[in-house]
Amino acid sequence: MILLTGATGLTGSVVLHACVADGLPVRALVRDPAKAAGFPDGVDVVPGDLLDPAPAIFDGVERALLISSADERLVETQRTFIDAAKRAGVGHVVKVSGRGCRDESGFRFARMHAEVERYLAGSGLGWSVLRPSQFMPVYFREVPSIRRGVLNLPMGDAKLAPVDVGDIARVALALLRGEGEDGGRYEMTGPEALTMSEVAERIAAAVGRPVRYADADPAAKQAELLAAGIPVFFADAMDELFAERRTGAEESRVDLSTHEEFGVRPTTFAEFARRHAAVFRGEAPPSHLWASGWRDPRTDTEHLPFS
Repeated sequence: MILLTGATGLTGSVVLHACVADGLPVRALVRDPAKAAGFPDGVDVVPGDLLDPAPAIFDGVERALLISSADERLVETQRTFIDAAKRAGVGHVVKVSGRGCRDESGFRFARMHAEVERYLAGSGLGWSVLRPSQFMPVYFREVPSIRRGVLNLPMGDAKLAPVDVGDIARVALALLRGEGEDGGRYEMTGPEALTMSEVAERIAAAVGRPVRYADADPAAKQAELLAAGIPVFFADAMDELFAERRTGAEESRVDLSTHEEFGVRPTTFAEFARRHAAVFRGEAPPSHLWASGWRDPRTDTEHLPFS
């Protein structure tokens, strides 16, 4: 039995569908069972909370995927789950983290994930950590301005190598099947480092109309996020992330070693943009990524990764 947390969110929902397609027995821990309405048949849906995981949710579980909301309690939440998994005798935990997670980072979630990685490594559990760079779907947050022909981000001339969530899910599936190294940290990027102008060009080609990059003022971008309903804690975190990337983030370095190890063909951003052209045109939600229904990516900090 595989236990999935974060299964109603972006990465978790794609991993869930991959597990079902692969024939793995899957249990999904969800806070609100109503959000599991779109899950495939055969998924064992268990209501519960990562901060108070009942022992029964671990019955028969050999491996677990750890994903939780990007909020103030991330460290407490994930450490609580790790402790409960250890008490229950779970054999292996796969944690989704992020590239560049380290104690000295200026980005609060990077520091938080680094702390949890260290805690997991010392827990006595079998473990793996997935460390993807920027998630390609974060650009869905910018659809309102993209529809006006502008990709508006305070990124200067920074380069990033964004990775497709489907690629991440394929590696997560392999780790949940028992492949890979115990204690492995798996870095993942997309196949090319792109400036924001190059990202805008690829979106423009997909939607069939001009889209240009505008280097936004950081304070104005933060005000925009707050006006859209983003919580202050998360908006402040995004401001830190933008500042970190303007200095030349390590995410600009392409690393396909994990793709190669697990035989996953890396998805280009152009492929991703073509696949979601209707989303970028504002004509359709990315419903196949949010299996339990559409959520606005501008305000859904629980389900869209911070990256």
